[in-house]
Amino acid sequence: MTATPTSGPRERLLSPAYAATTIGVFALIAFNAFETLAVTTVMPTISQELDGRDLYALAFAAPLASSVVGMVAAGLWSDRRGPAGALLVSLVLFTLGVLTCGLAPAMEVLVAGRVVQGLGTGALIVSLYVVVGVVYPSVLQPAVFASFAAAWVLPSLFGPGIAAFVAAALGWRWVFLGIVGLVLLAAALIAPVLPSLRRPADEDRAPAARSQLLWAAVAAVAVLGVELLGSRSSVLLAGVALLVVLVSVRPLTPRGTLRAGRGLPAVIGTRGMMSAAFFCGQAYIVLVLQERWGLTAGHAGIALTVVGIVWASASQLQARLRERVSHEAAMQVGTLTLLGASVMLWLVVWGDAPSLLAGAAFVAAGAGMGFGFSRTGVAMLAASTDTDRGFNSSALTIADSLGAALALSLCGIGFTVAEQADGDPFLAVFGVAVACAAGSVVTAFRTPALTPA
Repeated sequence: MTATPTSGPRERLLSPAYAATTIGVFALIAFNAFETLAVTTVMPTISQELDGRDLYALAFAAPLASSVVGMVAAGLWSDRRGPAGALLVSLVLFTLGVLTCGLAPAMEVLVAGRVVQGLGTGALIVSLYVVVGVVYPSVLQPAVFASFAAAWVLPSLFGPGIAAFVAAALGWRWVFLGIVGLVLLAAALIAPVLPSLRRPADEDRAPAARSQLLWAAVAAVAVLGVELLGSRSSVLLAGVALLVVLVSVRPLTPRGTLRAGRGLPAVIGTRGMMSAAFFCGQAYIVLVLQERWGLTAGHAGIALTVVGIVWASASQLQARLRERVSHEAAMQVGTLTLLGASVMLWLVVWGDAPSLLAGAAFVAAGAGMGFGFSRTGVAMLAASTDTDRGFNSSALTIADSLGAALALSLCGIGFTVAEQADGDPFLAVFGVAVACAAGSVVTAFRTPALTPA
């Protein structure tokens, strides 16, 4: 049977049917990106001023871990009622968390604010994935996910520099407090499309919702327990917490995810391992450039600027090649690039090579993420149906955040142990990144046989 060409205009992201949604979603991702890059830039300053170096890794891991709860709640809410309500609640929680961080008198309070912020961020990301699956046809979905990466370009160009300037001129607190206005602007942009995203409630999913939320909370607490216990030399208890993490993740992801089963489970695993490897580097790249090579926060933040541009460019490239490069091949190329970059960064730190090479290695990691990471979302949607799109979207982002949070917890342990043993703590940190990148290669080569669930 031969397909009949249509005479209508080609659909685009800014066609009248999608323009409002596209602008609102783009704004939400962009403002979230600005917050991430800005906080990463000033976190070394914050930890020094609040005397919280021992909680440095936890300040990054906390929002990632708590976001798991938000992700599960948003996925279940979206499957039952549509993503509109979850989007609204996510913005409220994010705002409360940012305000708490900006007003924090101590590092412990800042970490608590980051927990609340993570709840909002997790719910936001899952809600947006569901919006993409509901609103856009499959032919536009790769372009939407590429626009997610593009939404990081302006924050990447100006976020680190603005954050460093604001911290120097007004104090680091205004890096957080200034974000509140951006969140309100994003809410105004997305508001017109919310009514169309609501649907009647499906009360049959209530028991499953309670169970999954419980497991998500257990997973979040256990991840943070790994870092807190391990950094205080309670290795046995940290091991128990790690086991609890693995047990609690099973109900939150498709069957076979922990063993990287072929198809969708391997896609979920690839997403988690790539996130783990990259965000170990992102959390510590500014700190290592400042402490090892003596760069200022503004100069060290240039690495974040360039990596954002490269990530977005690589993501756009994979979207244009979607007809010629399969989901599986894109993920394999991306993970291999990420592994090579992670090894290079470890070697640069080990050999005390010029700082430019450290930045170049981190940028190369961004290229791998842009090419492979974006495609995991498209591959997940291709293997999903209307009845499980919310669950699978939640699982993908759970792997994303939980993988990064767990890796950062291990980084915190390695950093503390290495310092106590008079070793190089940054070698321990980037060693974790290399191990996670190697794991992402293994899972990426198990993604063939993708079929709708």
